[in-house]
Formats: sequence, structure tokens, C-alpha cells
Amino acid sequence: MPSSGTPRESISAHTRAFKQLARGGRRYALPWLSPGRWRKRLMLVGVTLLAGLAAVVFAIGADLAIEVHRLLYHEAWWATLIVAPAGFAVIVWATRRYFPGTEGSGIPQAIAASLTEDNRIRRQFLSIRVIVAKMVLTFIGLLSGASIGREGPTVQVGASILNLISGKKHGRIAPTRDLIVAGGGAGVAAAFNTPLGGILFAIEELSRYRAFKATSPTLVAVIFAGLISLATLGNYTYFGQTLASVSWPDGLWPVLMCGAAGGLAGGLMTRLLIASYRGLPGRVGQFAADRPVMFAAICGLLTALTGLATGGITWGTGYAESKAALEGVEALPFYFMFAKAFVIWLAFISGIPGGIFAPALAVGAGIGADIALLLPGESSSAILVLGMVSFLAGITQSPITSLVIVMEMTANHQMLLPLMGAAVVSQGFSRSVAPVPLYDALAIGMLKDITRQLRGSSQPPEPPETEMPDPHEAMLEEIMGPPRPDEEDTDADLDAPKQGSEAEMDESAPPPKPDTSS
Repeated sequence: MPSSGTPRESISAHTRAFKQLARGGRRYALPWLSPGRWRKRLMLVGVTLLAGLAAVVFAIGADLAIEVHRLLYHEAWWATLIVAPAGFAVIVWATRRYFPGTEGSGIPQAIAASLTEDNRIRRQFLSIRVIVAKMVLTFIGLLSGASIGREGPTVQVGASILNLISGKKHGRIAPTRDLIVAGGGAGVAAAFNTPLGGILFAIEELSRYRAFKATSPTLVAVIFAGLISLATLGNYTYFGQTLASVSWPDGLWPVLMCGAAGGLAGGLMTRLLIASYRGLPGRVGQFAADRPVMFAAICGLLTALTGLATGGITWGTGYAESKAALEGVEALPFYFMFAKAFVIWLAFISGIPGGIFAPALAVGAGIGADIALLLPGESSSAILVLGMVSFLAGITQSPITSLVIVMEMTANHQMLLPLMGAAVVSQGFSRSVAPVPLYDALAIGMLKDITRQLRGSSQPPEPPETEMPDPHEAMLEEIMGPPRPDEEDTDADLDAPKQGSEAEMDESAPPPKPDTSS
């Protein structure tokens, strides 16, 4: 029979087992008991609340600017012919002279900052200067009657705020890329009061070519930004509550028609905006490049004239017109989608800061209104919602994000399956027209332009590729080159336990460097 050992040996074995158990428990308990870890968590929560508060201030300020312009139009309609050109010119002058990196939507800048490893480029797109300038210049644009939205700028503002705590100086709170993605998702969640839409936006749009990890920074940012919006603005839905729905199987035709029309229109709009980013053709393009301030003033004048010709329905985000159409208060004219798309393009080519997210919803509502004229037996409000999700999915090529955001904005869960079908059909038609999504093409173009500026290249900027390059090879090697040793992102997650006895005892010990042999 095998010997059971002496009592002393048995006690030693139990002691070793107890020490191993205590060592393992201490290793996993340290992240929750460490003051340094809690300081990082509190800092993350603090900047997330700040991002949500900035989004709320942005929303209130944007509404006030739109209301002031509306009152100005009713008091003296001719004043818009002065305010719009002057506002566009001042914005472009300030943007080009003092605030480069704030022009346009803001979503491409956030995507570009998340793709690059160069901190110089990140500072160009995400900084305190960008936060203040983006908000103020967007307010001036809405006050001038520009057809821009605040949702895209809110993404850049949120990403900039969370990027303030990135890097080693704050003790590696989270990877810089994760903080940028979390800030962008928080901006969408607070701007639309759509928490689930914010998470899906971070996954589908900001992490399209990166492996997304459901890390604590992203979830914390979206949750607390949503709480700030809920506490200040209340539990509201962006477009109110829409209970209309389409019948089955007759509702299949509105889904297919809206999906096809919204996808084709979104794809064509994407190609137009990408081509305009490369530069306008002929003498017009040369004039825009030589005299950008004067060109912006002309775009402002055309925006004012279009608004006057349509009775003021093309100014601003288009929120009021879309909401009135959904509630059945006012009908959208058949030309609304074309006029709204035209003023969106004018704001884009002028170079003023401002997004196209909310105006795209208005264009989609116009598409739905026109299709509803062909289908008198169906609910016009339901078809408007289908048109909104179709055009948004067509121009962003993010069908899941589009259908969830529109469903949350209208509080209409009965339309889940029709919205899903319209979004999927729209993406298929859009990709057949525009292979590259809009925001990604613009982000690549911005990265190439600023990289050549930093390198001092005299070659003219190349247009965005017709096919999306692999982000790891094309972006990090061709555009940026291999990352410098001092810029490698070795940040660790907040709750990841440290390895080794020294790391257990010393909270400030640096984490092990990642294995780059593969």
C-alpha cells in the first residue's frame, strides 16, 4: 500500500496549497482594491460625463441657432441674403486660418484618428481647440441657415474629450483607439438619445476595419453619456412616437421601393460628395481652390436663395419638417428631397464644419413622401420612416446602425422587420453604385493629405481609392509607415490583472510589452 506520508509533510502540502490560493486571490482582487485603478475609473467616468454634457449643450445651442434664423426669416426675409453669405465666408476664413481639422462632418476625422498611430495627426483632429471651434462654428453655420447637422460634430467632440485622457501621462487608462471609439459612440448616444444606436455606431462605423472589443471604456462612455442626456433633456424620442406600420404582405412593396430608391440615392450622393472632396472640375474648381472664402460666400448665397424659393424648408437640419410630416401636420412637397440634397452639397463643398447625418434623415423623409404618393393605400408616416432608414443606410452603408437609430428615434418597434429589410436592400443598392462608404473614403483622403503635409511632400494629393485598402497594411505602412517605438499602443484594460509577483506588489510597474514576433 502507498505511504500516506508523515503528518509534517501533510501539513506542508496544505500550507503550500493555501499560499497558492491566497496568491491567486490577491492577484485578482488587486484591480478592485487598488486606489490607482479606482482613480482611473473615476477619471474615465468624469470625462464621459463631460462628453455627454457637451453633447447636450451642443443640442440646446443648435436648436437656439435654428430658431434665431427662423425668427430672422419671418421678421425680415431679405436679411438671410446677407447673413448666409457672410456667415459662410467667416466660418471658412476662421477654419482655414485658425482651426484646420474642424471642417466637414467630424466623423471622418474620428475614424482617421482611430486608424493612425501618429500622435501628431491625432492632435490635428482631436484636441481642446477642435472641441471649442467645432461647436462655435457649427452654431454660426446653423445661424446662417446652412443645411448641416450637429450629430457628426458631436462625434468629433466626444472623441476629442475622451482622447484628453489617452496616453501614458494619465497611467494608461485604456488604449487610445478604444477611447476615441468610445467618445464617438457616446456622442451619437447623447445627440439622438439612442444608447443602443451609439454602441452599434461604435461597432459598425468607427470600428469597421478594426476588431471591436466590448471594453469597459465604450460601454461606460455610452451609458453615462445617455444618463446625462436623460437627466438634462428627459426621456424623449428625437422624432416623437410614431405608431404607424405597414401591413403584410402588401407592405413588402414599400420596403423594396424605399430600399431601392434610398440605396441608389445614397450611393449617388456618396459618389458626388467623394468626387467633390477631390475637387470640383474646371474653372469652378480652380476658383474654389484659389479663393475659398469667396467661394464659400457664393455657396451661402445659393443656400439662401434655395431656402427662399422653397419657403424656408431647406434651411437647418430638416428636423422640424421631417417631424411635421411624420405627425401628419404638413406634407413634404415632391421636390423636397432634391432641394435638400442640393443645399447639403453646397454646405459640403463650401468647407464649413457641420454634419450630414440629420440632413440625410430629412432627405430620406422626402424620398418616403414621394413614394407614399405612389402607394395611397399604405400609411404615409410608415413609408416616411422607411425612406429615412433607407437613405441613411445608403449613404453610410451601416444598415444595423441606421435601423436601430431610426427605430429608437421614432419609438416604433412594430417597424423592426420592415426597417431591417429596407436597410439591407438599401445597402445592397448603395454598394453597387459606391463601393467605398462615404466616411471611410473621406477619412482615407484626410489621412493622405495631412501625411503629405507633415512629410513636406510637393506631390499633389491623390483621390480616395476606389477600393478600401486593408487598414493594417495600406494605412499603417503606406500612409503612416511603421509605428515609432514611443507611439506603440501598449495600454491595458482597466480590469485586466497584472502578471507576476512584482506587478502584484508594485502598482506602477509597466505592463509587459506585446509580442510583435508574429
